[in-house]
Amino acid sequence: MDIKEFVLKKAHEAREGARNLARTSSSRKNSVLAKMAEALSIRSAELIAENKKDIEFAEKKGLSKAMIDRLTLTEKRVEEMASGLLEIAQLPDPVGEITNMRQRPNGMAVGRMRVPIGVIGIIYEARPNVTADATGLCLKAGNAVVLRGGSEALHSNRAIVTILREVAQAEGIHAGAVTFIDIPEREAVMEMLKLEGIIDLIIPRGGEGLIRAVTENSRIPVLKHYKGVCHVFVDRDAELAMAEAICLNAKVQRPGTCNAMETMLVDKLIAPAFLPVVLKRFSDAGVDLRGCPATRAMFAGIKEVTDADFRSEYLDLILNVKIVADMDEAMEHIAIYGSAHSDAIVTTNYDRAMRFLREVDSSAVLVNASTRLNDGYQFGLGAEIGISTDKIHARGPMGLEELTCTKFVVMGNGQIRD
Repeated sequence: MDIKEFVLKKAHEAREGARNLARTSSSRKNSVLAKMAEALSIRSAELIAENKKDIEFAEKKGLSKAMIDRLTLTEKRVEEMASGLLEIAQLPDPVGEITNMRQRPNGMAVGRMRVPIGVIGIIYEARPNVTADATGLCLKAGNAVVLRGGSEALHSNRAIVTILREVAQAEGIHAGAVTFIDIPEREAVMEMLKLEGIIDLIIPRGGEGLIRAVTENSRIPVLKHYKGVCHVFVDRDAELAMAEAICLNAKVQRPGTCNAMETMLVDKLIAPAFLPVVLKRFSDAGVDLRGCPATRAMFAGIKEVTDADFRSEYLDLILNVKIVADMDEAMEHIAIYGSAHSDAIVTTNYDRAMRFLREVDSSAVLVNASTRLNDGYQFGLGAEIGISTDKIHARGPMGLEELTCTKFVVMGNGQIRD
């Protein structure tokens, strides 16, 4: 069987799985998710052993520390995957919900019913946890999933999928509901992207290059975010201890994530009091600092920041620092260089906070909170399938509701059109 036939066969299996899931009750889906979580926990050592093969491969290939961090499974991360599935099981099932039911003058009632999208293709790099998160969310929302992880995580993903499929089949769920393209050839991705009418939606998760390649080649609708160039603006009325904590967390807590801060913007009126302390803390944490002329004039030894730096998603311990005249300049900078992902302001000024919320055009805008909080878990959605910076259908962390669509439903008693 060649690659085209292989991918087509997998996609047809997923289509059959989607039909099976569409008639599966909420209680059955929740039971399956709970048993999947239990199986991941019990077989944690097996998953970690397979993951070590991928880490060794990644190190030989010279992948970055940030990429290897995303790839690595630990006992804690396996438990987080399991907890994510349990959390999804406890969330309300959106499928079948009827809203906006209105009676028309002829007596018929017209409303909208929330239904599964169908078959969702997930194309992703490195993070094996996406395999469990995507499966759980798609299953609960009644969708079959076609998973295509990167070659660097092949052993990890295959092990996770094997466990999840075994549980699904044991519980009477069609095996096609959890489908994995377990071959490393890139041609497999291109074949997936041609399957309009079989796969209903593509969600790419990974670097900007992957997402652009998927978008440019797909015949199927794509939900995407190209990159996370995230900002924190420290306003002149910020509480400085709070600002330090937020900025440190936004950059250092886990720099290899899309919601990590890449540029810190500081109002010039508080820069002399704020920057000496926070820049030392960044330096002590191993952060490579790059500053604007005003920052470099204030502190020696900081590299000069460039226009390209301001547009970069580092996913690493590198930070741009810019002193701005006021909030207007900060918002202008975000409008020019931001990626509409996550941007925050630290301030005690209510009016400026509300204006920042209204005018900064990102999938999540935060006041006095770290950009790292733009996340499905943190927002109460359960495990997310990704963070969309698109504006149509879904924006921000994508949970269960974002993995469904609606159809019109009509309840009549004999109405006909004149």
